[in-house]
Amino acid sequence: MTRRERVIETINHRAPSDFIPYQIGFTHQSWEKMAAYYKDENFDEKIGNHIKDAYYSGEFTEVKEGYFKDDFGVVWNRTGADKDIGVIDNIMIPEPDVSIYTFPAVPEADLRARCQSVVAGADDCFTTASLGFSLFERAWTLTGMEDLLVYMVSEPGFVDALMDKILEFNLKILDIYLEYDVDCVHFGDDWGQQKGLIMGPVMWRRFIKPRLAEMYGAVKKTGRFVSQHSCGDIRDVMPDVIDIGLDVYQTFQPEIYDIRAIKDAYGDRLTFWGGISTQRLLPFETPGKIIEKAAEIIRIVGKNGGYIAAPTHAIPGDVPEENIDALIRLCTDQARYIPAY
Repeated sequence: MTRRERVIETINHRAPSDFIPYQIGFTHQSWEKMAAYYKDENFDEKIGNHIKDAYYSGEFTEVKEGYFKDDFGVVWNRTGADKDIGVIDNIMIPEPDVSIYTFPAVPEADLRARCQSVVAGADDCFTTASLGFSLFERAWTLTGMEDLLVYMVSEPGFVDALMDKILEFNLKILDIYLEYDVDCVHFGDDWGQQKGLIMGPVMWRRFIKPRLAEMYGAVKKTGRFVSQHSCGDIRDVMPDVIDIGLDVYQTFQPEIYDIRAIKDAYGDRLTFWGGISTQRLLPFETPGKIIEKAAEIIRIVGKNGGYIAAPTHAIPGDVPEENIDALIRLCTDQARYIPAY
């Protein structure tokens, strides 16, 4: 099977005939470590990842050492432990009035270049076009997290207006993405924490769901798949996202979910992407234990399709090189390490 065929087969809830598709992503820190470990700056192109992605979450320009401004005017402080995203350093909408902020223009030329590059270089891979910070995250980066959560209660009209502006911006991006021959649109938007939703299911259904349904619908009417990234515990709304058209859920953290129970409950309607812990397993266990535990996860979640094997997030910089190498060896040689499959 080709890599694209393998991913489509598993999204359609049929077990691929040979092995489970996989996708191993890296932060800048872990990529640099592994490039040095393998003595090969192209190592990530040789590990057989199944998905190629055109990604947009806003461009970042360094404004002073360790501080980066995005297209929306938000400055991100990356001087701490998080070197990939950082924490916001300014508030663009300091009061509940959407009229005081002007959204940037959609970067059409950049988006088209990214899509063209992915489609042209797809080889036999499954292709996605990604939209990061796609709704809730975009809103709180403009207002501040705490204020946005308060506004959901005290100023719902403002939150509606802000979310509608973000939706309008996103739909313009989707119009561009869907001109290209990509297989899937992948949305990034963290709703969960370690236990439950950040804003709770009532507010999620009030502010997030209807706009999410519109974005999913724009993709689904063209016959493409829809994938959603959300860290944390979203089980309260898992039936909701399935009902509005979600095909693939990333990141599926085993610290949060009983993977057998979730697979049994939703595995015939939802494909899970992730499951191999970057929180506990990869940073702290031995290479042998990583192979053992990850192989077990692949057997459980990969049964009858519906699984893309992957770390629960891009591998962070605190994971030892030997542990990353163990995961790569497992995924690339499943016949050896998971003979039962």
